[in-house]
Amino acid sequence: MPPAVASAAALHFTDALGVGLAASVSRSGEGWRRAGGTLAQGGRATVLGQKAGASAADAAMVNGGLIHSLEFDDTHTGSIMHGSAVVAAAALAKAESVDASGEAMLAAYARGYEALVLLGLAAPGRFHATGFQATSVAGTMAAALVAAELDGLDEAHTVHALGIALSQSAGVMEFLSNGSSVKSLNPGWAAHGGLVAAALAQAGITGPETSLEGRWGLFAQFSDQADAAARLRAMLPELGTRWHMADAAFKFFPCCHYLHAFIEAAGELAGSGVRAENIVGILCEVPAGAAPVICEPWEQVLNPSTGHAARWSLPVTVATRFVEGSVSLATFEQQASPEVRALAQRVRWIPLAGTRFPERFEAVVRCTLTDGSERSVRIDDVDGNPSRPASMVRVLAKFRDNASRVLDAEAVAVLERALPRLTNSQEPATKLSCWLRALRVTQAAIA
Repeated sequence: MPPAVASAAALHFTDALGVGLAASVSRSGEGWRRAGGTLAQGGRATVLGQKAGASAADAAMVNGGLIHSLEFDDTHTGSIMHGSAVVAAAALAKAESVDASGEAMLAAYARGYEALVLLGLAAPGRFHATGFQATSVAGTMAAALVAAELDGLDEAHTVHALGIALSQSAGVMEFLSNGSSVKSLNPGWAAHGGLVAAALAQAGITGPETSLEGRWGLFAQFSDQADAAARLRAMLPELGTRWHMADAAFKFFPCCHYLHAFIEAAGELAGSGVRAENIVGILCEVPAGAAPVICEPWEQVLNPSTGHAARWSLPVTVATRFVEGSVSLATFEQQASPEVRALAQRVRWIPLAGTRFPERFEAVVRCTLTDGSERSVRIDDVDGNPSRPASMVRVLAKFRDNASRVLDAEAVAVLERALPRLTNSQEPATKLSCWLRALRVTQAAIA
């Protein structure tokens, strides 16, 4: 990999690990913490938040679920893929199970991320439009490639692994009906399925060679676009020369990425003097591709059943920014306050014209005030996207905040020093087990 790509991969991996650690002690991650405790019975792979290890496939499932459970994990916006929730979880577990070097793990992670993004770019927005979470249905295939690489499978067995992974691809969007936490299973199950697919291929189970382009393949079944496979084929010559990981966006609010630009717009309005008590009404202009997730059905997003469900609520998150001054992990640990709910009732939405979604996540927020005036802010792209890249300083600060919810300061510092070394091609590759042992030791501090 080019050095810049390796550095980006290390930073995204670091971010994902921090998010998973924070989730392991959050209310939203409680189910995964209990599941991890049941599954972590002494295997070689680390389960975040547990002192004991587990099998690679089980660890990948739990860690992927944890990384995604807070809606705080990275997203490649153009493909609408939560890359690290699947690929980091798969790469970490598989690398530990075969005692791969950190450098090898990072390389497989980066290449798996590229594969996942290309699958999404071949059918942008179409997986979601047909009711499937793209990260999950395509993620199984990407995780199978990661596992096949780290297992050292040849081309024939890797093709079989892809075909086997297709039969395990799943992840419907019905979780939006009540904001249920099963959404976080989707990338976790994809990571699990990819590792199992590679193991089965290695054992001699065969799969179809046309898992991507076949008449019942990934695109035909899940994206409903007959020409998606041709678009993927046209992009393949770019492999190894254009790296999409550098375009993946870091998230700085723990909620649906489609909401971030609206939260930022509300923050700008609040910073200019707009106060919740002076707002008569709020009108949000929403890209058509985002509306089904954060606006529909309106009565449901207006009154989310739990704090976690509010992670997909346009009116509640915008109102929270005005009333409470921030949107953070604590926001979604309990139901919205009466003040937030009262302001949310004064929010409306209309489609945003001329949108570039999903390449960019745009937003317009207009406030009508008690004195009759109107104030508005437009955000042309979400913070952290390629047009507004996040600095390493911000990402590492986020990592420290997340990891410190589980580990003491010394343990956090150990990880922060160790993770960038994965990219250092001038030294012998750091064995993954070295710094993971450090993580296991410091997790003795877990309550």
